Amino acid sequence: MAKHKGRGWHSRLLAAGLGVTALAAATSVWTAQAGPTGGQPEARPQERTVTKVAADIAHASDRGPRGVNITIDDGPDPVWTPQVLQLLKDSGVKATFCMVGTQAKAYPDLVKKVVADGHRLCDHTVSHDTAMDQKSEAYQSQQILDAERMIIEASGGVRPQYYRAPGGAFTPYSRQLAASRGMRPLGWNVDTKDFEHPGVDTMVDTVKSEISNGPTILFHDAGGERSETLEALRQVLPWLKEQGYSFGFPVR
Repeated sequence: MAKHKGRGWHSRLLAAGLGVTALAAATSVWTAQAGPTGGQPEARPQERTVTKVAADIAHASDRGPRGVNITIDDGPDPVWTPQVLQLLKDSGVKATFCMVGTQAKAYPDLVKKVVADGHRLCDHTVSHDTAMDQKSEAYQSQQILDAERMIIEASGGVRPQYYRAPGGAFTPYSRQLAASRGMRPLGWNVDTKDFEHPGVDTMVDTVKSEISNGPTILFHDAGGERSETLEALRQVLPWLKEQGYSFGFPVR
């Protein structure tokens, strides 16, 4: 959610190549956050630190060519996220959690737990619309900026550092908007397709055969029953360590 005041924020959006329609949508959201007296919204310290990042889709790891990025999508979920967090903690692995705004708003304690455990946050839109690349810029703005606000509020002030479009439905506009808010667009190289329940062996084999394609691996902690995901992670994480990989975060 936009929190900058005055012309400076408007100019930055326009300079990033964002349209007037999107600017109006973002401004509307900003105005909705007005202070208790109805005046200007109160500045929050974490919001003053927004720095525009690159708008191209990131895949690389900050740990270099032998780095791996574990990314977990669609949560948080009250059943599966705590189990994923415990498994990651036991394994000594940090991950990036791509959160749906409505889920973050519903389970703020889980968002805070993700942060407390040293993981990073990623904006995965409000409603996970995989066809949002076919929608208007105003709609894309609402999906990205409202989710950003929900995640920041749920986390107690921690900003998402990445933006992942549902189903990879990025547009040049959505990438530029996310980047202007300090959220690097985030892709993936290895899709375990755990949402299709292909079986643990298939998921593990997918990681082993496709990790040479790039370091960012996609799992899910919500959107259905995730026992297969947990078991696949339980097997994949030690295997990656045995192969000499180290776990990091996507580049920004």
